[in-house]
Amino acid sequence: MTDVRATEPLAPGMRRIGKIMRRLPGSSVSRATPEEIARNSGASAPEVFASILMGKAPAGLTISDRTVDGIPIRIYTPAPAAGPRPLIVYFHGGGFVFGDLRGGDWMCGTVAKGLDAVVVSVGYRLAPRHPFPAGVDDSYAGLVWAAAHAEELGVDASRLGVMGESAGGNLAAVVALLSRDRGGPAIRHQALLYPVTGAYDSESRRVNADAFILSAADMAKFDELYAGPKDDWRVSPLLAESLAGLPPALIEVAAHDPLHDDGVRYAEALTAAGVPVELIDYPAMPHGFLNFPRFARDAKPAMAAVIAAQRRALAD
Repeated sequence: MTDVRATEPLAPGMRRIGKIMRRLPGSSVSRATPEEIARNSGASAPEVFASILMGKAPAGLTISDRTVDGIPIRIYTPAPAAGPRPLIVYFHGGGFVFGDLRGGDWMCGTVAKGLDAVVVSVGYRLAPRHPFPAGVDDSYAGLVWAAAHAEELGVDASRLGVMGESAGGNLAAVVALLSRDRGGPAIRHQALLYPVTGAYDSESRRVNADAFILSAADMAKFDELYAGPKDDWRVSPLLAESLAGLPPALIEVAAHDPLHDDGVRYAEALTAAGVPVELIDYPAMPHGFLNFPRFARDAKPAMAAVIAAQRRALAD
């Protein structure tokens, strides 16, 4: 596997969304004031706005919210019950600063229904009010809670996967490492969607510095607010002493994304450590395209690939 440069122009639908988002107040964290960041961190998007842009969970699911040891979680359960199901624990994106449980409705609901699984979405604490390692601690605690409450959730805890996008992809990767090292829940699959892994000197970060959705300036600001040391593997999982013994991974990357090579390099590192990896590159997509199922032509195929990989890894 090698770094792949964009071979197709940015898809028209995502170009339109990118231009719209650039005009929205507060859409760029690098240009936001501290007051705007504080106001928007953890704030839920208006429901109509979120439904139009980000989609919503499909019908036929029970969606419930609760708080576990101070951590908000959202549980997606297909109906009717069909015996113990796989369990997927999900972590949302947003640069460790933004994002909420609502933002994961389409992705989590699509997996819950398509895989016939229970999905638990973890609302970890956000920077700058709660800098590193608060998000890591909450994410791991959410994983442990979900696995420990398998009977209550109606799942088979031995069929456990993690999933995350962008910052959430980082947290999913880090949680998999923590669970391995701490003898925690046995994870059988990790779905990492354009994850942050620590490829700070990559070509894609240079080539896509002014990309729509996520820019180099935004990434620098997110790093500043998250306040995690870049040489700590819990911030940069590429720096983990060993990646051996981790669960099989699906990694999806987008060619018009500064984080493209983060995902590619992590896939290469996992492969070198003997971990089975499936890497899928979407050459006409920008960062975050899975958040826009109505506008990103590859969002639905990308989620179908996630479900197919989870089905293979989590078969009973």
